[in-house]
Amino acid sequence: MAQNTKATVVAELAESMRSSQATVLTEYRGLTVAQMKELRRSLAGNASYVVVKNTLTKIAAKDAGIDGLDELLVGPSAVAFVDGDPVEAAKGLRTFAKANPALVIKGGVMEGKVLTAAEISKLADLESREVLLAKLAGAMKASMSGAASLFNAPLAQTARLVEALRAKAEEQQGSSGATSPAPAESEAETA
Repeated sequence: MAQNTKATVVAELAESMRSSQATVLTEYRGLTVAQMKELRRSLAGNASYVVVKNTLTKIAAKDAGIDGLDELLVGPSAVAFVDGDPVEAAKGLRTFAKANPALVIKGGVMEGKVLTAAEISKLADLESREVLLAKLAGAMKASMSGAASLFNAPLAQTARLVEALRAKAEEQQGSSGATSPAPAESEAETA
C-alpha cells in the first residue's frame, strides 16, 4: 500500500473512531463472503463493519486518543463503527456470533473507555434506548397521576363532608318540622 493511501486510511479510521458512539473489534476468521455481507446487512442503520489492518488500526486509535486496544488487535480484525444505538449494535453482533461461531467479539471502545468482550455482552443484555425511554415516560406519567390524585383527595373529601353535613341539616330540619305542631294549632288548644 502506498504511503499516501495508508495515511488516508489511518485518517479515515481515526475520524470514524472519534465520531462513532462506540467501536467494537471482532475477529472474522472463518466467515465466508456471504456471511460477511449478511453481517453488514444486519448492522445496517446502527453500524458499519469494516475489515482493517491491525497496524493501521493501532495508529488510528492513537491518533483518535484511544489507548488500550493494542492487545485486542491480534489476528484478522474487523471493526464495527457504531453510529446508532450501541445496545442494538451489540445485540446484532452477539446474535450473529451465536449463529456464526466464527465471529469472535474481542472488545471495543465506548465513550473513550476500553470494553472487554464480557462488557460488550452485558451491553447487549440491556434494553434499547427506545424501550428505556418508554419505561421512563410511563413511570413519570404514573407518578404524575399519583400526585394529581394526592392533591385531589383533600378536595374530594371536603366536598363529601360538606354534602354529608348539608344532607344531615336537611334531615334534621325536615324531621323537626313534621313532629312539632304548627303555631296556630298550639294557640287554639290553649284557648
